[in-house]
Amino acid sequence: MFIGDVARRSGVSARMLRHYESLGLVRPTGRTDSGYREYSGEDIRRIFHIESLRSLGLSLRDVRRALDEPGFAPAELVDDLIRQTRDRIAAETELLTRLRRIGAAEPTRWEDVLQIVALFQALGSKSAGARQRAALSAVEEVPVPVEALVEAVLSESDPNVAGALRWALAQSGESGLALLAEGLGSTAAEVRKRAVQSIAEIPNGEATALLQDALANPDIVVRRYAALALGARGVTDAVPTLIDMIVEERNDVDAADALSALASDPALAEQIATGLVDCLVHGAIGSSARRRLTQALADIPGITTSRALADLSHDEDRAVALTATYILELRNARS
Repeated sequence: MFIGDVARRSGVSARMLRHYESLGLVRPTGRTDSGYREYSGEDIRRIFHIESLRSLGLSLRDVRRALDEPGFAPAELVDDLIRQTRDRIAAETELLTRLRRIGAAEPTRWEDVLQIVALFQALGSKSAGARQRAALSAVEEVPVPVEALVEAVLSESDPNVAGALRWALAQSGESGLALLAEGLGSTAAEVRKRAVQSIAEIPNGEATALLQDALANPDIVVRRYAALALGARGVTDAVPTLIDMIVEERNDVDAADALSALASDPALAEQIATGLVDCLVHGAIGSSARRRLTQALADIPGITTSRALADLSHDEDRAVALTATYILELRNARS
């Protein structure tokens, strides 16, 4: 079979067949009297083997070794090819994501595209200062797709940069909430924490609903951040978690402040006071936790609180009794 026939049947160009021959990959078995190459059936099978191995990403050098060296084992090479392919897929995926984000920004000029690309590069900078400036400019100068802001805020470890990113994200309204909600379900604890912190800074009803859902999150850190944010928004569902935070000494001062804000509603004040008193009376808690609960009663108005403090002023724990007595004196002085 002549080279033209082989090219048509195999799909390999005559030029590539000559290249294979020059490399010693496949040589036609014979030649005609006129010097034309003649390929045997075995030659054609080898050509198909070469193309099959090339389709896996092997170089021509490795193809030759695979076909001609009996001791050339495939396992290690295949592992290398898998790693290389994963790297290529990751790079292509990153490029596709970047292009989609640029498209979402709807640039009208190439100058806009260059500004957006520069901002993306700054958000990925190793310099915390550069990332912070990029976060601020994302609102003030170059509009950045919300997906990029969410990705940045969920991966940011520097507290100052993270604060700037959360602020920038909050300016975009509720458009990032769906992606942040996905972050709440991340397998990484830090990502879950950053997600709930970001949601807490978005002031609208949908964010509040997400925070209420987060009160049932398996991650206790997520529940605590959600409770603090909901307490500031006047949501009563946060009360049990806030009381638990005081008992467990986890952001207990902030939790007490949130309960105080909620207690501005007289009906809620009684509910909060009852919850605190129940922990004091029925909870199997230590002395320091009882003192913190007593201190939390200081800013809770109402008769339930007053009665509880009067009882606590005679508590067998001297520190609790003194704390309750001091609070009662302050309340009496104010009244």
